[in-house]
Amino acid sequence: MRLDSNVLSRANRMKLVMQFGVGLEGVDIDAAATCGIRVARIPSDVTGNATSCAEMSIYLMLGLLRKQHELQTAVQQKKLGEPIGDTLFGNTVFILGYGNIGIELAKRLKPFGVRIIATKRNWALHSNGGIIHDLVDEKGSHEEIHKFAGKADIVVCCLCMNKETAGIVNNSFLSSMRKGSLLLNIARGGLLDYSAVFDHLKSGHLGGLGIDVAWTEPFDPDDPILKFNNVIITPHVAGVTEHSYRSMAKVVGDVALQLHAGYPLTGIELVS
Repeated sequence: MRLDSNVLSRANRMKLVMQFGVGLEGVDIDAAATCGIRVARIPSDVTGNATSCAEMSIYLMLGLLRKQHELQTAVQQKKLGEPIGDTLFGNTVFILGYGNIGIELAKRLKPFGVRIIATKRNWALHSNGGIIHDLVDEKGSHEEIHKFAGKADIVVCCLCMNKETAGIVNNSFLSSMRKGSLLLNIARGGLLDYSAVFDHLKSGHLGGLGIDVAWTEPFDPDDPILKFNNVIITPHVAGVTEHSYRSMAKVVGDVALQLHAGYPLTGIELVS
């Protein structure tokens, strides 16, 4: 649903647009401000959304490492002991965008015996430096993403989608990745350049792709990129769990009551 200026200008009684989650790319925030409508998102760190997305990332990693499609083929063909997969243990994981989801992912990856590297625009602004220093083996700035991509066996895209990050995983970024490394995206489909990803899968440079988000949604099940045996896609369900949905629903209800009573709004992040 797109809340553009045409819709918002007609919403004479509207006071607040609240995203049931994090992404606000469907809302024209400037138009909302012009109309006197506040816009907010639900922070992922307090609702279990980040936790759910982190778990999905690990699901996709393991699915690619253990060759999920080939496993199913082996079952159908009554073969045992194949294919030979790989372990998460010993790999270097690059968390591209170390926010709430990245932190929850790092917490869960550490027991697997991986090396964690991460980039973030401003580490100094983070609210919990202790967690950062304990979990991340190497920290970098956003300007170093290509260098970090070259050090990783697995890259997990956790960036917010905006004008600066759209298509950021492009030909240059993918070429800087190690041959055979894996790419995961649990943020927004538009962060990845479709043609570049397709070409790197076709050439064999990219060892596998795991995505919970796609370039258009719902994604065409007959799209050529899904023909590759080393591609796993899920239908934008990383944050769709009973835990996260119940938690986010409670925030929505609480804020509605606060708004009705004229109290200050808590539990959400106002962006306008």
